[in-house]
Amino acid sequence: MNVLYYVNSKTQKTVEKSGVGRALYHQLKAAELNGINCVSTLEEADVVHINTVFPDAVCMAIKSRLKNVPVAYHAHSTREDFRNSYIGANLVSGIFKQWIKFCYSLGDVIITPTEYSKKLLKGYGIKKPIYAVSNGIDLADYQPTKEKGKRFRERYGIGKDEKVIMSIGLLMKRKGVPDFVELARRMPEYKFIWFGTANLKLVGSEVRKAVTENLPKNMIFAGYADKPQIQEALSGADLFLFPSYEETEGIVVLEALAMKTPVLLRNIPVYEGWIKDGENAYLADGLDEFEELARGILEKKLPDLTKEGYEAAKKKSLKITGEQLYMVYRRAMALNKNKQSKNRSAASAKKKIKQTN
Repeated sequence: MNVLYYVNSKTQKTVEKSGVGRALYHQLKAAELNGINCVSTLEEADVVHINTVFPDAVCMAIKSRLKNVPVAYHAHSTREDFRNSYIGANLVSGIFKQWIKFCYSLGDVIITPTEYSKKLLKGYGIKKPIYAVSNGIDLADYQPTKEKGKRFRERYGIGKDEKVIMSIGLLMKRKGVPDFVELARRMPEYKFIWFGTANLKLVGSEVRKAVTENLPKNMIFAGYADKPQIQEALSGADLFLFPSYEETEGIVVLEALAMKTPVLLRNIPVYEGWIKDGENAYLADGLDEFEELARGILEKKLPDLTKEGYEAAKKKSLKITGEQLYMVYRRAMALNKNKQSKNRSAASAKKKIKQTN
């Protein structure tokens, strides 16, 4: 099977540091693990896989349809995770919803990371087949070592016996940045470090104040970190605390589980069915519970769930993701073939009617 994973170098730079940008690399690896051949031209492709909702991606989807090449449109974004991101996002979230509905409906099939995001898209009234396929995690690549952890602690001047709570994400309200800073303020005996960046002119005053004004001394904003640095941090941190209010999956959660880092998450619908509170990770409903559970985890008063967390990550390995993508591509090809057959039948019927008249 030949698949064109569409990418535009200019727009890819825009999403490079987000989960959408990283998802593309996961797809390429998943394809490699499952014998899916990646091609670079539409003429070679059996299927086109599109990941973004920029105008160039829409043009590619339309071009593919005109050439009768089936399209798998990946729905990474929803109205819900667009809200509380940048200044003005809430005001235009309705327009954004209509735009992504249009984009996704250009696909013969739609792929989305979780059953939760699939439910949201169905609620938008989208009629195309929607398949929940995890972004996946490369288990072979995400392996913790003492050396990685040591490099992380040395880089940020963290003592051997100091406890470290880390998180990852773009600096925005939806990710729970202000809450993370407040936890650092409440828990001065621990180090807090956040990896991720954003244009502070676009994130709103609450986030801007949280990351620039009166920061607690135990709080570090480390900026953007590449994959090796994230792996080092996950090897050296004592807790991955992810206070995000809305996700379509959360690739960073998969990374933390794979690295066998203790995981504490906000209790939101996206984790239903694969994250089980007190079994493979811990879930909190608010700041007080985040503080209580974080202390319990760090002081070893709560059970260590890292082995169980790793088992949850194994169920979303890139090998499994690739197998599921392969089946979705086959479905897209079958639907496209059926559509072409119906179009030919309709054209033939019209021709006969004209000849009869």
